[in-house]
Amino acid sequence: MYAFYIYDAEIIKIPYFLFIFFILVVELRMKNNNIRIQESLIKGLKDGNKRSYQLLFENHYADLCDYLYKLSSNASLAEDLVQNIFLRLWEQRTSIHIKTSLQAYLFKSCYNEYMTYLRTQKKQTDLVTSLKHEAVCELFADSQTEIKEEKIVQLETAIETLPSTCKKVFKLSKLEQKKHKEIAELLGISTKTVENHITKAFRYLKTSFGSFLSF
Repeated sequence: MYAFYIYDAEIIKIPYFLFIFFILVVELRMKNNNIRIQESLIKGLKDGNKRSYQLLFENHYADLCDYLYKLSSNASLAEDLVQNIFLRLWEQRTSIHIKTSLQAYLFKSCYNEYMTYLRTQKKQTDLVTSLKHEAVCELFADSQTEIKEEKIVQLETAIETLPSTCKKVFKLSKLEQKKHKEIAELLGISTKTVENHITKAFRYLKTSFGSFLSF
């Protein structure tokens, strides 16, 4: 099997295996040349050479954006993350240590940057959810407080409408927490009468407020 290629406007016939060998040699040379270029750019970057940094950016920016877009399906996010990576690359240029190829290093950096972004988003989402929960609880608590304050005012008003002696007995018993015997001695009535007044007050207030009251 033979292959044909053009050299100086002439078609040359060579064995196919030699043609493949020739192609592989060319690719190997290109690879080695590319490695030397990358090593030179990395050295320039570490030395603070802005031209080296610019060339690194121009050579890899589009591929990295395309990679992150495939991960996130968000072109704007992909560009932002790649810019973060290159910014950090410049800021940390003196301490970077690349064990693999520069391309592999940058793609790995992109992946890590995206994972960090996802973790941050989750934390922010959890925080927002927590804040919403707290806000709802606070609103509910405020609402309950307003309801209780309103009921207290209504209760105070209702107590004031009780008959004079019944009102005195109720206040001494429930507000001042005096015993029935003490109330009887203060008002000059029997303990049985004290109990009757309290029962009467309860019946009236329960009718007015239902299950709200619990004494």
